Amino acid sequence: MTSGQGGNPPGGPYGPPEGWNAPPAPGPQYYPGYGPAPSAPTGYGAPQAMERPVTVRAGLGAFVAVLVLGLVSSIVVFSQFDDILNAAIAAQGRSAQDLGVDQDAFVRTVLIAGVVFSLVSVALQIMFLWFAWKGRNWARIVLWVFGGLGVISGLVSIASPQPGYPGYLTGLSVFSLLLALAGVVLLALKPSNEWYRFRKWQRMTGQG
Repeated sequence: MTSGQGGNPPGGPYGPPEGWNAPPAPGPQYYPGYGPAPSAPTGYGAPQAMERPVTVRAGLGAFVAVLVLGLVSSIVVFSQFDDILNAAIAAQGRSAQDLGVDQDAFVRTVLIAGVVFSLVSVALQIMFLWFAWKGRNWARIVLWVFGGLGVISGLVSIASPQPGYPGYLTGLSVFSLLLALAGVVLLALKPSNEWYRFRKWQRMTGQG
């Protein structure tokens, strides 16, 4: 029998079977005596995923309520500005004529300035509320500042009410003070801090 006859597999009696393919060469991650290095798990180092907590929703809701009460107070003051101004001057034992004030021009100037200031302030606060709702921590810090100023303003209004101001405006100041304080506290609680941290991580990783 000649070589190559008798049913011997290709490559000789001890060669690989027909159709056998050699395994791929090990990659550079393999080392003698060691297995491949494990890959980092997906989302490694990420904070726990969470929805917007109640503390954030309630805290921002409190700031929205403060904004609404502020608008109501401004409307009342503007609508009764003449009476409030006269009462404030009378409380000092004087009149507009004694002060040499053209009352109509003065009232008009103050009202225009007040309307412009109120509109700008409202627009800024709505912007900050929107960014805080979307998880921007800097906007939360700005709201804390607004809340602190609101608390101080409410305390001043309660301690020294202005002459001629309707009594219910003092009541609105008390409610605004309490709501502002609640908003500051709610946005500073642990669930709020964790959510803002999670939202920051999402933006840094391009996920939100």
